[in-house]
Amino acid sequence: MTGIKWLFFDIGSTLVDESRAYDRRIRETIAGSGVSYEQFYEEMLRFYRQNKKGDLEAAKQFGLTVAPWHSEEEVLYPDAVSCLKALHSRFSIGIIANQPLGTADRMEKMGLAPYLDRIISSAEEGLAKPDPAIFRLALERAGCRPEQAVMIGDRLDNDIVPAKQLGMTTIWVKQGFGGLSVPRTPEETPDFTVESLSDIPALFDSEKI
Repeated sequence: MTGIKWLFFDIGSTLVDESRAYDRRIRETIAGSGVSYEQFYEEMLRFYRQNKKGDLEAAKQFGLTVAPWHSEEEVLYPDAVSCLKALHSRFSIGIIANQPLGTADRMEKMGLAPYLDRIISSAEEGLAKPDPAIFRLALERAGCRPEQAVMIGDRLDNDIVPAKQLGMTTIWVKQGFGGLSVPRTPEETPDFTVESLSDIPALFDSEKI
């Protein structure tokens, strides 16, 4: 735990359960197409297992236009608040996420604002993961060196790879469809892997980080 000052979290499928939003996107994408929910879902899973953005790739495969994303369908994972509360007493906490405008307002409505010290969102900044520039911006605003920071997220491509490139410690949360990915290179291999947010405080308690 030596020297760690900041923990940065992704939002989708990390702090927020996107299951209902994905369900709605699939149903709206396939509406009137003749493609069944099961067909689309299986194809989507196949792409996610290849470390690709499964819903977008499946839509392309079937020649469909992917439906809009409905953020209002998102809900917090049940352990999100307790996790952030436990960690915020010891570290500063930030967000690095690809999100639409209004991220700070959504975090406040969900009850996470008291535990967040910086929010870096793609729509507000004009930068998006996996571009390392959005990570560098977050570190700059936090006044933090890469080796003093941890990136926590569900996506190997968007969260783990760019953060490792910069020298940040990485924690992969195997939630949502991103959890189906398989690390295939040293760059994709996280420093730590957990099954849920509840597992994260214990990493710091055990001083593994």
